[in-house]
Amino acid sequence: AGVARRLGIPVVTTVHGFTGGGWKNRAYEWLQRRAFRRFDAVVAVSRPLCDRLARSGVPRPRIHTVPNAWRRMSAPLDRVAARRALGIPRDDFVVGWVGRLSHEKGPDVLLDAIPHLRDVSLGVSVVGTGAQRAALQARARDLGLNGRVRWHGAVPDADRLFPAFDVFVLSSRTEGTPVVLFEAMAANVPIVTTGVGGVPDVVSPAEAALVRSEDPVALAAEIRGVHADREAAARRARAAHARLERDFGVAPWLDRYEAIYQLVSHGVVAPASV
Repeated sequence: AGVARRLGIPVVTTVHGFTGGGWKNRAYEWLQRRAFRRFDAVVAVSRPLCDRLARSGVPRPRIHTVPNAWRRMSAPLDRVAARRALGIPRDDFVVGWVGRLSHEKGPDVLLDAIPHLRDVSLGVSVVGTGAQRAALQARARDLGLNGRVRWHGAVPDADRLFPAFDVFVLSSRTEGTPVVLFEAMAANVPIVTTGVGGVPDVVSPAEAALVRSEDPVALAAEIRGVHADREAAARRARAAHARLERDFGVAPWLDRYEAIYQLVSHGVVAPASV
């Protein structure tokens, strides 16, 4: 970025979020936010992220909001084939979770929710891997969930497998605009999600069940609601699918980026921060 500025070339970056974590990562993210003050444009994938960038000193006129876009990369499997691929019994009610097994993604919150559903016949399919896998498996054992949770690990083209789920759960503590949410919307799968980061800009209560983060009791209640009223959940899923098609296509996403590049190429930026 420094070389580009010396050559008079505008610098644009896209920020997907800050995860915190250990001191090294926090220090790196602090340095990132300092550097962003001198960029010609900083694109954030959610409105809360815009606010955080502004609080860190990035001039407001340089911050732009462009949510992620969605384009299907592989043909989806049907429900039977997706369940066969994951080894899920054909008639089970299945809660799906897909993502990186890390603190910010909140897989532990989903595990903590399942004991509140002991009277509901369901299984949990976890697709993904990460540094916390062993600790999460130990937690599941401690909670007595061994027979209810399947750990599938990393699966290629996991977006094809969403039709296997009766409900998809996003239990994150922090998010930008999660692509995994788009994958569930594309598959017409009912969604229960925490309302963090850019999630409320992607789905409303008419399209998904939204809960507070780190609230396993509320998460369990919404999963129970999907299990009890499949038709209401299916209506929300259809509405979410329609919104995905309407609002998050690649063409408008490219138009937004092109407009930003036009601005910076013509020098339409705020004064740089020191």
